[in-house]
Amino acid sequence: MDAQQELAGKTALVTGGTKGIGLAVVQRLAAAGAYVFVTGRTQSDLDAAVASIGERGTGIRGDASDLDDLDAVFNAIRDSGRRLDVLHINAGGGGFAGLHELTVEDFDATFARNVRGATFTLQKALPLLNDGASVILTGSSTADTAAPNFGVYAATKAAIRSLTRTWAIELAPRRIRVNNVVPGPTETPGLRGLAPNEKAAEVLLNNFNQNIPLGRLVQPAEVAEAVLFLASDRSFTTGSELFVDGGEAHA
Repeated sequence: MDAQQELAGKTALVTGGTKGIGLAVVQRLAAAGAYVFVTGRTQSDLDAAVASIGERGTGIRGDASDLDDLDAVFNAIRDSGRRLDVLHINAGGGGFAGLHELTVEDFDATFARNVRGATFTLQKALPLLNDGASVILTGSSTADTAAPNFGVYAATKAAIRSLTRTWAIELAPRRIRVNNVVPGPTETPGLRGLAPNEKAAEVLLNNFNQNIPLGRLVQPAEVAEAVLFLASDRSFTTGSELFVDGGEAHA
């Protein structure tokens, strides 16, 4: 098969697929021939993401941390008559908060978005996942590094790393592969949004650059290529981490 169409005939779901890494993954999987369901919390962003892949996808509005929204997402996929060959659990996020200023609300919201959301996305997807499907979770190099004021977010991504290994074993009898793609600091609206203004954002990004051996931020398209590899039949890989971080985590 043409490498450009290696996902032809397959169906994917990308959660949190309207911006940054998620959007790049949506576009890459569609370009490889997959039909892609996309979720996001904002309808205008969702419409734009779907428009970027034309007839190759469908948008479903939903918040991955809301279990009712997750039910609606999978009901919509089921009603379409399709099943899933690829599931990229990408929805999530977090902000800066040092231990001295952390609130219960910050803690709960970050774990809800990144851990509870991922867990129940996969659980609710199980009836629709074909045997031999590929599940990819978005991790973070922060799980392997110490980032001041980013501890709770890093802890959620460490949880994702652990869950990936467990789920890979649990789903192996169905030949479902479960892997963790691990971006380093990536040039996305979300990363810039951690800063209060554009000037502060440039300082933040420059600080990240200084800690990356290859000397620049990761580009979303580079993460998308790694996701495509893990999604494809080329990958006899499960329970693993694939770093796309310019060497940051192991410098």
